[in-house]
Amino acid sequence: MSEVGRLATGIPGLDSVLRGGFLSGRSYMLRGGPGTGKTILGYHFLTAGRDRGESTLFVNFEESTERVRENAASLGFDLDGIEFLDLSPGADVFAEDRTYGVFAADEVESEEVTAAIVDAVDRVDPDRVFVDPLTQLRHLVRDDYQFRREAASFMRYLTEGGATVLFSTQPGTTGSVEDLEFLCDGSVHLSHAEKGRTVEVTKFRGSGFQSGQHTVRIDEGGMSVFPKLVPTDHGRSLTDERISSGVERLDAMLSGGIQRGSVSVISGPSGVGKSTTATHFLKEAAARGERSVAYLFEEDAATFTHRSESVGIPVGEMTGEGSLALEEVEPLSVSPDEFAHAVREEVEERDARVVLIDGLSGYRLSIRGESDELLREIHALCRYLRNMGVTAILVDDVGTITGDFEPTSDRISYLADNMLFLRYLEMQGELRKAAGVLKMRASDFERTLREFEITDEGIVLGEPLRNLRGILTGTPEFTGE
Repeated sequence: MSEVGRLATGIPGLDSVLRGGFLSGRSYMLRGGPGTGKTILGYHFLTAGRDRGESTLFVNFEESTERVRENAASLGFDLDGIEFLDLSPGADVFAEDRTYGVFAADEVESEEVTAAIVDAVDRVDPDRVFVDPLTQLRHLVRDDYQFRREAASFMRYLTEGGATVLFSTQPGTTGSVEDLEFLCDGSVHLSHAEKGRTVEVTKFRGSGFQSGQHTVRIDEGGMSVFPKLVPTDHGRSLTDERISSGVERLDAMLSGGIQRGSVSVISGPSGVGKSTTATHFLKEAAARGERSVAYLFEEDAATFTHRSESVGIPVGEMTGEGSLALEEVEPLSVSPDEFAHAVREEVEERDARVVLIDGLSGYRLSIRGESDELLREIHALCRYLRNMGVTAILVDDVGTITGDFEPTSDRISYLADNMLFLRYLEMQGELRKAAGVLKMRASDFERTLREFEITDEGIVLGEPLRNLRGILTGTPEFTGE
């Protein structure tokens, strides 16, 4: 039997939520509707134990052992070495009474099932048991009271023998399921939400856990769990250092550059040069020998590379040498939890020092979830990057070309330590551009506006725009020569 301690679930993200895994020698319930992944989680739980040399037992009440093995194999699970107790109904049940049911009380004596379970437990002496689903025991007894007694006795028999038990429940037996939640040591709820599949721990005796709904993805490799990002769980020592853009006049406007570990928002209308400006910071990071990652929400990597190289930024060379990673984010493909997990991998495993999110409009569109929730998620991500000493650059698209000045799109400005805005100007019938700094938390900054151009050699900033009034309206007027 296993020593008292933690048993990994076989799903690293879920183990993180559970602060290391299930407590050994206890019972845990899996709740959820059809297709939420309860049985798949059971596969992970049993195969993780088998791979550690533990004895494992699968008690299958619903599907035959052959069907369980077939379903598991389709997801890449090899269940060899796992013992089965097959209590699923055979075809003879249908032939006998012309109905499709499972273990009605007048068809199968519960004592026979109990004896089969005792024999299997004595034979296997399991460290881990998965019962799928336990609520099928309800068909073996007369009423809910008897079911509660049988279920409690069953769990106690297994756990007192040293086994850690995971059991699933079926929807549609609400009273029985609620009773089981009181009887077990923990409850894990799998569900479908707007942002996709989720998992939530609602009870976990004897241990803390990470609350909230966490994203679940099921694919050919089984189940993956992406815990919600908790910024306060992460941190590094910070250095007071300035990050250069490589453009002398832009650095001058920023009092030498942006501070390492800060969050900068570069805002402006479409096509004004926001992404190109942000990419200059990535170029300088590569020159310092640092790694950067750019998450592209609104264009593909080939277009980003071509556009950057056309203005003298060698993105192809940077990606080839590993100083820059370009990650395309497909529309509606990931949840905020999955995206945060990807950023964490770049920061913690590949030491990314600069992270570019290009752009926030695409982030809102591409990442599933409610608007307010997405704002909370990007806020948590920015706090995490600050805590880790990573410089974050967010490209934000505003809707107006000229007219009333909009520094950022909806409710984004509070995220920024630094705000650089670009905008179009109409001057004497000619379309031109201007750049200005609106905010820097850590230092003073230049309060003048400068004309802004993108040439074959990159960004060029002119002298401060003097003798003009109403620049921020987009249609300035001359006040002098």
